[in-house]
Amino acid sequence: MSKKSESPSMAIAHILSSYNNTIITLTDMTGAETIVKSSGGQVVRADRNQSSPYAAMKVGHAIARVAKEKGIQRIVVRVRAPGGSGARNPGPGAQAAIRAIARSGLQITRIEEVTPIPHDSTRQRGGRRGRRV
Repeated sequence: MSKKSESPSMAIAHILSSYNNTIITLTDMTGAETIVKSSGGQVVRADRNQSSPYAAMKVGHAIARVAKEKGIQRIVVRVRAPGGSGARNPGPGAQAAIRAIARSGLQITRIEEVTPIPHDSTRQRGGRRGRRV
């Protein structure tokens, strides 16, 4: 058995932060095997609070606790907004989730922004004369 499969010391935290929810997935360094996954809807009761910084902070603490149990000390953070034809900016929970992971004692080695940006998108709303406000 290889040393890598026994105790991974590094992992990737994929943070998908939209205006409706915050989802954090912790994977191994290849990104193929999921260690733990959690979302804002699992820690708060009301739907309107799923994307709040408080929910993201709770999710970050939960992910960090499981990561420590698995023997992970260092984390690469990948922040993603919906992107594509959706919003290009991460939601309100992204920064709170990163801060919660950092304060829990895990070392963040790198923070990457991996929002998908289309090279040629779907047609914008508003018709030929544009969106009239």
